[in-house]
Amino acid sequence: MDSGALALAPDSIPENPAYEIFEPGVQTAPVVFASPHSGEDYPAHFLNISKLDAYAIRRSEDSFVDQLYSAAPACGAPLLCATFPRAFVDPNREPFELDPDMFDDPLPDYANPTSPRVAAGLGTIAKVVCSGAEIYDGKLRFAEALDRINSCYRPYHSALQALIDRTRDRFGYCILVDCHSMPSVGGPMDRDPGRRRVDFVLGDCYGVSCHRSLTDQVHATLVRLGYMVKRNLPYAGGFTTRHYGEPSERVHALQIEVNRALYMDETRFAKRPGFETLLGNITIMIEQLVSADEGLFAA
Repeated sequence: MDSGALALAPDSIPENPAYEIFEPGVQTAPVVFASPHSGEDYPAHFLNISKLDAYAIRRSEDSFVDQLYSAAPACGAPLLCATFPRAFVDPNREPFELDPDMFDDPLPDYANPTSPRVAAGLGTIAKVVCSGAEIYDGKLRFAEALDRINSCYRPYHSALQALIDRTRDRFGYCILVDCHSMPSVGGPMDRDPGRRRVDFVLGDCYGVSCHRSLTDQVHATLVRLGYMVKRNLPYAGGFTTRHYGEPSERVHALQIEVNRALYMDETRFAKRPGFETLLGNITIMIEQLVSADEGLFAA
């Protein structure tokens, strides 16, 4: 949406399915692309209990990332996209990273209230958007969090797991690329507050979530295309990268963060002229990824 307007759903949960999968005619590549934060289906109920306006609520959204990776199916790889927004429920967290201060009833024992993400206000049900602005006017009931997790979070991860399993069964291994965007300047909840950022950050959990050659290849491709690239700082990889990235189990997960200033107006949530150039270069990166040396990953 170039206008910055919100897509509204009428009830407490989004009216559309929790995700979309864009499939190739035949999957020819051992790669799965996932965009967990580009969803923009904002339920009306959610907006009614938020104190943020229609622009501020979108500060955590990875706008247009699903479109930046839209060449994946034509290159033989599926693309999974969440339709719900990150501010509603964040699929790049554990299922129950929850802040007890956000709720007016007790959390169950299985919740994780002490994670660094919860401390930053960015748990599974976020307290703030990435600018640091608080989302809610009052407290929630745990039942609302559970509803969001069951209706959005769990279906998304079930679909992702199925794509990974199918790919590994077919090719002997799977490369998962978790696709994100980042603000051009570090926010108050980040590890680099106030600092201008490079063009791309590659997160492989400091070499744990994938074979080093995968990170090396993506890094080299982006540098050849003229971009400034860092690894693991300020983003080393979230729940998705840590949870699914198990090279010993033949699943290699890499998180890719792209600087929003390269392709969009971060205030108006509109594409900039650089969008098409970036789209073309990410397509080149995808083409390189789907033809990665099988011998490095299949063992």
